[in-house]
Amino acid sequence: MLTSSTVQAALTLLEQTTGVVIPVYFHADTDLDFGTALLGDTVHMFARELADPSMICLSVDGQGVPLTIAQRVASALGTRLVHGEQNHGKLAAVRNGMAELLHKTDVRYLAAVDQDGDHFANELLNFVRCAEHVEQMMATDQVLVLGNRLSRHRPLGFLRGEQEELANYLLLDALHYAAVVNQQPLPLQFANTIDNLPDFHSGYKFFSRRTAEAVFLAEPQLAGCDETAYYRHACEAVMSVEAMQSGAILATVNRRTFDEQPISIFARLDRSVLAANMIIWPCKRLGVPGPFVAQWLVNHMPKLLLGTLAPQGRDELLAIRDHVLRAFEQPIPVENYSEIVRPRFI
Repeated sequence: MLTSSTVQAALTLLEQTTGVVIPVYFHADTDLDFGTALLGDTVHMFARELADPSMICLSVDGQGVPLTIAQRVASALGTRLVHGEQNHGKLAAVRNGMAELLHKTDVRYLAAVDQDGDHFANELLNFVRCAEHVEQMMATDQVLVLGNRLSRHRPLGFLRGEQEELANYLLLDALHYAAVVNQQPLPLQFANTIDNLPDFHSGYKFFSRRTAEAVFLAEPQLAGCDETAYYRHACEAVMSVEAMQSGAILATVNRRTFDEQPISIFARLDRSVLAANMIIWPCKRLGVPGPFVAQWLVNHMPKLLLGTLAPQGRDELLAIRDHVLRAFEQPIPVENYSEIVRPRFI
């Protein structure tokens, strides 16, 4: 039973020992006042939850407009600020920000949240309480808590929501495959009580210190993929997979989102390549053979409502399939090429 002293202890951990990394990137054509207001709103939310604003690190991916915006906000609100010389992608920014906060010996937990205002700071206490519960139940200091969106389609739109669902299905399959190969059972008891498919690609993630060190201070593992796939497209998969491969127990906390995101960097990327790389990197990283990946695609594509939107939705799924099959040197179907294999009756 949760007592008031337990809640107070969690509040103290949140206020005194939790760091927050906010990766910052805006396109060169972003209005400076709009970007400053958006980032400022996000930082304000988290500054209210922490005793010291220097426990928030704005990590800028590159130079120019995003750095100018972050400098304005950091100067006004007293946060830390780091930046990369070149724009590499979100994962590079998160790595830089985490490395900065891990210099502080009093940091126990670290959150990664996006700049878009769609990750609500008032829910952060639930992440702390969840992590503490897992640590106590499992006698561990290795935890990853995902901020599980109550809906992926509402904030992302129908198309991207379906693409992420496909990527999540294959990532879960890949994790199970690796667990069997490594003879290490995959613990999911804290992650599947509400939704059997964890929201691996959620941008709201919460790490125990030891897990953050394992994920963000280790050398990058591109697994044969290019830097775009690793640092941009599969960035959320990288954080999830590397945490779990390091021994972290996965947990989920349901969280709210806006009905529509105010801004999205991913929305400007090539959708089919983006979704394909979200599948390719984790499967390569976890050593999944090509025939398994090909079969998993066949298994999961019929589940998606996107395939019923013909021809556009079907074509999107087939384009993702083709990118993935090429990456694993698997044959692309010739007969019935433009069809998703599905049962006759439902």
